[in-house]
Order: sequence, then C-alpha cells, then structure tokens
Amino acid sequence: MITPFEFNNDDTLILLDQRRLPWEEKYVACRTAEGVARAIREMVVRGAPAIGIAAALGLYLGVKDYQGEEEGFFRLLEEKKKLLSTTRPTAVNLFWALNRMERVALDSPLPVKKIKERLRVEALKIWEEDVEANKRIGLTGASLFSRACRVLTHCNAGALATGGYGTALGVIRALHERGMVEMVLVDETRPLLQGSRLTAWELCQEGIPHILITDNMAGHFMARGMVDAVIVGADRIASNGDVANKIGTFSLAVLAHRHRIPFYVAAPLSTLDLDLSSGEEIPIEERCEDEVTTLAGKRLCPKETQAFNPAFDVTPGELVTAIVTEKGVAQSPYPTSLKNLVEKRS
Repeated sequence: MITPFEFNNDDTLILLDQRRLPWEEKYVACRTAEGVARAIREMVVRGAPAIGIAAALGLYLGVKDYQGEEEGFFRLLEEKKKLLSTTRPTAVNLFWALNRMERVALDSPLPVKKIKERLRVEALKIWEEDVEANKRIGLTGASLFSRACRVLTHCNAGALATGGYGTALGVIRALHERGMVEMVLVDETRPLLQGSRLTAWELCQEGIPHILITDNMAGHFMARGMVDAVIVGADRIASNGDVANKIGTFSLAVLAHRHRIPFYVAAPLSTLDLDLSSGEEIPIEERCEDEVTTLAGKRLCPKETQAFNPAFDVTPGELVTAIVTEKGVAQSPYPTSLKNLVEKRS
C-alpha cells in the first residue's frame, strides 16, 4: 500500500517528498519537531489527514529526549505544539491531532518517561485509525454507486494525503476493486499540480484507468455527459456542510450542480469542525505567489506581475450531494446529519 511516510524504531519519521513526484521518489528524514514542522510548511507532506499524523509524530519527537522535571516537560510540550500548529491554518486535522496528543499527556498521572511512551503509542494509533477509517470511507462511498462510472476528482485525496488508502481516492479504489470504474478524470490542480503529479501517479501504481485534464476542461466534459460523479476530499468541514478543499473545488461544485451531477465529499470525522457555523469562519491559507508565477523554476508572466495564491476555497453545503465518512453518509440538512455521525462515533 502506498504511504507518505514510515516511522522507524529509532524514532525517525521518513517522509516521501511529494514535491518531487512523479519524477523521482526521494525521502526526507525528520528527527525533531522543527524538522516535521518545516516538512509540513514546505509541503513535503500534505493532505489534511497526513498532516495530522505527521504533526502527532512531530509532537512526540519534540519531547521524547526531555529529561527534566514534569513542569518543564509540559512547557516544552506546549512550545512544540505551538510550533507545529502554526504550519498550515486550514486543515483542521492538524489541530485535532495535536489536541488529542496534548490530552493524552495531560490526562496521564504518570512519570514523564511513561507519558512520553504513551505519546508515541498515541501518535501511531492516530495513523492506524486513519488507515482503517479510509478503508471504511471507501466501502461506504462505493455503495452509493450501482453501475460502472466515470468519476472526476480534484487535487489529491489519496494514500499520499492520508495514512494510506485515501478518502476520495479510497472511494475510487473501492469502486475499482468491484470493477466499477470506467474512467477517472483527473484535474491537474493548479498551481502545484497535485492532480497531475500525485493523483495520476497513484492511479498508475494501482492500474486504475484515468485521463488527465486541465482544470478549465471540467465543464466541457460534464456538458458532454462524460462525468457521472465528482468525488473530492476536504481539509475542513463546517457544521452546515460547507467544505474547504483545494482551490478550484468550488468551481467544480457549481458546474456539477448546473449539470445535475452528484458532488460527493469524502473525509474522516477528524476533518469536521462543528464549532464553526459556516465556511465563512474557516481560515484560508495564502501561499507564496511564486507558486502561481513560476513553474519548474521558470517564470510564467512578466516580472512586474503579482499574483494571488489562496490554497483553498469553500464550497457551500447546498452544492454538496453527500459527505462520506467512516461512520456513514451525511446529507442535507447537514447540521443534523453531521452531528448524528459524531454522536455515533462517541
């Protein structure tokens, strides 16, 4: 199974450098919280669930060598948590994983040495749970289809973006295992080309039939009846079903709505942020304009030209046909259905 990272017995986090795919498979070794934070910020590892797992492991790495008293340990834990939490603001899995790790430490009336051991176990448990959740998402999502289909997906919500298997691509994998994928249309996903570089690479590894299209071709293929469904992942979902995902997702949802094509979002419950009443409250990461103005080191526009580079947009819940999670499918009205899924988990 494709996985974006591994964690060695010597406490080294090995990350598959996703900036270099598909040209070469290179790995980055992280042994400190600072190294993990840098890898998240620079998108060596990306995708909301994968970021959460990496952050959990990074928090453990940040405190594992501490040898002092309990008070100093918790100060250090808070310091490393703050460092990791400032890396990327939109993906809520990052904060969910760090808060879960912190609770384990605070709720453990144990010596510091034992708390550190528990943190290591918890981080690996978060990873394991994510893989299992993705597989359940895949099976649940596949059950929504009754025949072979042509599916369009945007960005990368596959094994590379998670602990393994994937969310949106997890559904596609499950469909492929049932012989129900006629074709996957892969949006290239400007400006960092996660679709053409990463999703297409994953589909090649799995032998899943696919074709690459530019982002502005989606409406053309929908209008010609060549798309049966759109399936995407998510970085944060508000209580009303508004979905933050890679920039360009909102446009796809509008096009799908116009052509009466189901628009599905696949995400684990850790991506839900039910404290937010709507997507207007979701912080949108603004990245460096160089990602837009250059490609492979070459400038694409005049040197005087500036660019905007929001990494995500928000799709209103009213455009979302269903949200597929490991605990079932949520549909409108989302304030009720999403709450019911969370209560089902607890």
